[in-house]
Amino acid sequence: QVQLVESGGGLVQAGGSLRLSCAASGRIFSSYAKGWFRQAPGKEREFVAAISWSGGSTDYADSVKGRFTISRDNAKNMVYLQMNSLKPEDTAVYYCTASSTIATIALGSWGQGTQVTVSS
Repeated sequence: QVQLVESGGGLVQAGGSLRLSCAASGRIFSSYAKGWFRQAPGKEREFVAAISWSGGSTDYADSVKGRFTISRDNAKNMVYLQMNSLKPEDTAVYYCTASSTIATIALGSWGQGTQVTVSS
């Protein structure tokens, strides 16, 4: 079982940047794909980005392509989400996930979430 703890959320103005971090524990963290999801008030949870265990493969939602970058540091058991050019519609609770593959990223372990608020 992998335990995930997100951090780095906060309040930022539109056009600004934030970097979310996700600390993981568990023996097999480095062999798992990692992902980020978000849920805005009154909306369903949606996929944001994912990265393979090696970091060699990534996937992004169309809404964040070119603005967000997912990365990982297996030596530190960390995964990151660099968010640039933030928009008010990026406001949501962001969740870190871990699973055996990118294809099953929504079906594995989840963190408790971190709030991101983008003001206009």
